[in-house]
Amino acid sequence: MKTTHLFAASLILAGAMLNVSCDKQEATTPAAAPAAKNSEKAAAVLPNYRYVDGDTLLAKYHLAKDYQDEMIRMQTSMESQANKHRTELEGKASKMQNKLQNNGYLSEASYNADQKELAALEERARKSMANLQSNFENSAMQGQKAVNDSIEAFIKEYAKKRGYDAIFFKGSTLYINPALDITNEVVEGLNAQYNKVKK
Repeated sequence: MKTTHLFAASLILAGAMLNVSCDKQEATTPAAAPAAKNSEKAAAVLPNYRYVDGDTLLAKYHLAKDYQDEMIRMQTSMESQANKHRTELEGKASKMQNKLQNNGYLSEASYNADQKELAALEERARKSMANLQSNFENSAMQGQKAVNDSIEAFIKEYAKKRGYDAIFFKGSTLYINPALDITNEVVEGLNAQYNKVKK
């Protein structure tokens, strides 16, 4: 909350300083053509920072979408494998139950052997699912890091070229002037860069 208050206070202070600066200029310079005056005023009022909408960025950035598609594929594969293990275990347990009810076990040793086989199937299924879950989590972390690193590197370079002092995520602000939104420009730049690498 302190950061939000400081940010809001700095916005108010910056706005006040800009208004004073504009008032002084208007008082000391002769009247200009209305169109030129308005465009200059608009440029002066806009502070030297911009923002991007993080949700839109992730929804439209091709690298993020590709990783998201990969995560969905992995999730589907995990669910399919879990169903396969479940069917196998349920089938084995059902056979044992039927055999038990129909006096199919001729000895305790025979029953214990089936119990041991069922336990082995359960352990194999548990290990298999644990490995799949671990791979899924590692892939998700790597994907998130790759997307974040790519966005951060691009925005740093983009801000440097444009001479911006800061680029914020919209979600970290209570209110910010929509005129400062550069989300679409950043998405276009990121996708153009990603498409070159992919080719």
